[in-house]
Formats: sequence, structure tokens, C-alpha cells
Amino acid sequence: MQTILHKADSRGDANHGWLHSKHSFSFANYYNPEKVHFGVLRVLNDDFVEAGMGFGLHPHDNMEIISIPLEGDLEHQDSMGNHTVIKHGDIQVMSAGTGIKHSEYNKNKDRPVKFLQIWVIPNKKNVTPRYDQITLYPKDRLNQLQQVLSPNPEDAGVWIHQDAWFHLGKFDQDVTTNYTIKKPGNGLYAFVLYGSFEIAGQTLAKRDALGITEFDQFELKALTPDAEILLMEIPMNL
Repeated sequence: MQTILHKADSRGDANHGWLHSKHSFSFANYYNPEKVHFGVLRVLNDDFVEAGMGFGLHPHDNMEIISIPLEGDLEHQDSMGNHTVIKHGDIQVMSAGTGIKHSEYNKNKDRPVKFLQIWVIPNKKNVTPRYDQITLYPKDRLNQLQQVLSPNPEDAGVWIHQDAWFHLGKFDQDVTTNYTIKKPGNGLYAFVLYGSFEIAGQTLAKRDALGITEFDQFELKALTPDAEILLMEIPMNL
């Protein structure tokens, strides 16, 4: 097993007033040659958007884009005709493929929205763009890992054009669980949302991350009450 620790305070920091974004990997004006990507995981942005503000219409292509609201409501519109609101508990996915345009705004005028935007490099180019959004049930991740994304439309969660699996978990203090690799050769990027965990002998606090490669299974242990984590298993070869 090989690991690389990315502490929360090592992320890129972009504060535009209406938007405060923390970049786990090189993005926009933040560039770190040692943190361009982790396998096919290209972007992990931890975004805080002020009330009523947001991103105007902008294009994407040939990228799998996943949004996970952590607090508040995110309003989405796109060139495929979708107009939705993504709430805490939902997960949204867009396969940009041959090209889409979309906008994202804080739906609320009285409170901020916090969400993760994740980009995964696809294993197929120029696919027909598509959109999907589902509501997840938090009880299904209490003291266990809840699958929220996979390569298979028939599986639990949303799906993308890549051999990737995402899981969310919320744990009581001292609860342990095991994660077993889904596809040999894949790596995994563990990102702590709240609380702290111990993984592979490393202690991770809020918004710390651990990249793990060359493994079959590992154990994670919650060190604090109500500890939450996002596990992203992805191929390591671009």
C-alpha cells in the first residue's frame, strides 16, 4: 500500500468575495505541479457561494462532473433544458461529452450554499451529453459506506463513463469499517467532510485527504462523533 497525505491547509485558496473555493488540485489560477490530478480525479473543489450568487452560463466538454451539496440549495440550468434544484442529500452528475453549457446559483437569498464539485476524466470521449440527479438517504450511510456513484446504471447511485465508485459514510466515534477495492489497479482518494478518521495509520482531520494506491483492502476508524467521509475509487491511468 502506498499513501499520500494532502492536508486541508495545503489546498489552493481562491476568494472572490461571492465565492470562496478550496482547490484540492490545480484549477483556474491555482497551479501546483505536484497536485494536478490523482489518477482520473481531476478536480475536487470545496465551494462556498454567498446568498443569491453563482456561476453564470459556461461550457464543458469531455468531463464527468459530479456535484454534492453539503449545505443549502443549488439551482442548476443547462443547455439540455434541465432546470433543477440540488439540495443537501442529493447528488448530481453531468456527462459533458460533446459539449454542454450550464449555470449554478445559490437558490436562497438568505444563506450560503456549500457544495463539492468533482471532475473525473471519462473513459469515453464525445459521448452524448446527459444529466442525472438523485436523492440519497442519510440513514443508509450511518455507520456504513453508502455507494453513491458507479460505472453501472443498474447499481445504487448515479453513474458515469469511468470505472469509478464513490461512497459516503457517517460514523459514530470508534466505529470501524473496511473498504475493499472494486477494480484491481484502481486507487482511492479519501476526503474527510467532518470530524476525523484514522486510515492506514494516518490521522485525517476535517477536509484532509489521503490518496491510496496498491491496495486490496483497508480499514478506516472514526475518531470523533458524527464523522463523515467521501471515498472516491478511480483508475490511476489516464
